[in-house]
Amino acid sequence: MTTPEPPKAPWQDLLNGHLSQNSSSEFTLTTVAYDANKKRHVPRARVCGFRGFFPSPQLHPSAIDALKAQGDGLNPDVYESDMISFTTDVRMEKVGQIQPGSSESDAGNEVEMVFWLKDVGSQWRIKGVAFVIGDQDGGGVEDEAREGIQRGLRVRSEDGREKWTWERQVTTYFANHTPILRGSFKSPSPGHPKSQAPQDPSLKPGQEVEDLHDPTARKNFRVVVVRPQEVERLDLSDYKNPARWTWALTDDGKQPERWEEAELWP
Repeated sequence: MTTPEPPKAPWQDLLNGHLSQNSSSEFTLTTVAYDANKKRHVPRARVCGFRGFFPSPQLHPSAIDALKAQGDGLNPDVYESDMISFTTDVRMEKVGQIQPGSSESDAGNEVEMVFWLKDVGSQWRIKGVAFVIGDQDGGGVEDEAREGIQRGLRVRSEDGREKWTWERQVTTYFANHTPILRGSFKSPSPGHPKSQAPQDPSLKPGQEVEDLHDPTARKNFRVVVVRPQEVERLDLSDYKNPARWTWALTDDGKQPERWEEAELWP
C-alpha cells in the first residue's frame, strides 16, 4: 500500500508571493541545544537565507551555465513541495542540533522559522521538522533524511522520474552560490579561535571555487529542508485592522493528511 502524497499547502502561494515582493528573504531559525554545561536545553537562533521550496531553488543563469559546462545538468522537473530549503556548512552548530546521531540532537529535529517581511507588513512563523542532506559518503543518517524529505514531495510529472537523483539536486544548490560563497565552505572551521591555525592547508578564507565537485567544499556543504507542520501569518499591513491566521497539518490516522485553517485574534 503506497503512502498518499501530502496535500498542497493553502498558504504556500501567499507566502511565495510575499517573498517575491519583499526586498529580502532572510528568516530567523531557532533550534534547541544544550547549554555550556550540557545540563539543560536552551534555544539557539540565527538568520538564514531562504533558498526556495525544495527541490526548486530560483536558479541564477550562471548556476545553470556551470551545471551544463561541468556535465551535471539539471534534474528533471519531477517533484514539488511546500518544504522550505536553505544551505549551511556541516561544521555549523545548527547541523548538530537537528541531525540524528549528534550529542546535541536528542531534543529532536524540530525547528521554528520566522520571516518578518517588512515590505508587505507580514510576519510568518513556521514550525516543522528539519532534514540535512548532502553527505557524499552516504550512510544511515543521510538515508533517513532523504526518506523524511521524500514523504513531503508531490509528483509533478512521471517524465524523467528515473533520472532524478539526490546527488544532482544537492549539486544544483551548490552551483547556485557564487564562487566566493562556494569558497566559504573551504574556510577554517566556523567558531574556532583564530589562534588555532587549521591543520588542513586547503582551509583558507576568501577562496573562490569554480569546481562544483571540489572535494573539500562539498565535504562541508549541506542542504537543509524543513517540512512545515504549523504555519502562522500575522498581517500588520494595516495597524487599524491587523489579522492573524494559522494552518496546522493534521493526521488522525483515518483520513489523509490535511491542512486545517483558523483565523485568530491578532
